[in-house]
Amino acid sequence: MTLTLPNETTTQAGRKDIRKLSLDELKAFFTANGEPAFRAKQVHEWLWKKSATDFDRMTNLSVNLREFLKEQFVINTLLVENKQVSRDQTIKYAFRLHDGNLIEGVLIPADDRMTACVSSQVGCSLTCKFCATGYLDRKRNLEASEIYDQVVKIRQQAGEHYQTPLTNIVYMGMGEPLLNYANVLASVDRITSPEGLNMAPKRITVSTAGIAKMIKKLGDDQVKFNLALSLHAANDQKRDQIMPINESNTLAALKEALQYFYKKTGTRVTYEYIVFHNFNDTPDDARELYEFTKHTPCKVNIIEYNPIAQASYQNTTSDALDRFSQFLENKGVVVNVRRSRGKDIDAACGQLAGKK
Repeated sequence: MTLTLPNETTTQAGRKDIRKLSLDELKAFFTANGEPAFRAKQVHEWLWKKSATDFDRMTNLSVNLREFLKEQFVINTLLVENKQVSRDQTIKYAFRLHDGNLIEGVLIPADDRMTACVSSQVGCSLTCKFCATGYLDRKRNLEASEIYDQVVKIRQQAGEHYQTPLTNIVYMGMGEPLLNYANVLASVDRITSPEGLNMAPKRITVSTAGIAKMIKKLGDDQVKFNLALSLHAANDQKRDQIMPINESNTLAALKEALQYFYKKTGTRVTYEYIVFHNFNDTPDDARELYEFTKHTPCKVNIIEYNPIAQASYQNTTSDALDRFSQFLENKGVVVNVRRSRGKDIDAACGQLAGKK
């Protein structure tokens, strides 16, 4: 066989990750090398439906063809380097990538849900003051296959540990998903496609710190998954203090983008709001949040803060949290109070930092 690669691009070792090829590119590769085009569909199914990370698993291919594929391609997968189990049964995973970088993902069992929280970048560039990941450098974006692999690994763990299927996926781990737009959407496609994991798009939530133009692009692309905005303050002065991204993506810009998103998709937005002690937990803060929620159909997730070593913010008191949520509920806002999960192993919201 003489190798002919479509749209070339190879790895440093001279072998391309086969999962970078589309189905059409796989067909072109096989036909160029004297194999029938249906081989492409067989390999594609092994990679994305059966989640194979070893060419030897592809038993409906001849031994010679499998050896040829191993000579020409790699399957860059991730490995579970470490895992920690919380007292509340949350499990945090340290995933080692093929280039040595480390990311984290979390399995969250709660009520009737089994949720995978996945990362989209190695580190983060947004420097939110209350988030451990924000104190890391952004090293690179994750490939679509690396996001997909996190879901596969966590789904396997849900079955092994809890004998329960994975029900939900949240892109709320390390990184800002909308700054890795193409790979995030490609990973969602692999996860939701009947030729992939075949999960329902409405079981997926992508969370953003607020990139207005990319929220509009989600609307233009008419995505089917849910969108969550990490709001945490409903006036620009306070939001600027804790989320520098707000300086270039003001609340007015986000309001317009979210209205556009809803008009294009018909999907209501979720606002995530961490209630910090003596910062954004007053009746005035609740009133400002209520005014912001009127812009588009939505629900509000009020989140307990999980302190980190790099910042001095503290969770609000139980009384203040109750008053805050009650104010919104009295105004007719759909409110969920999210209790921390996995705090004792640094697996809770805002605590992921790629630590060994």
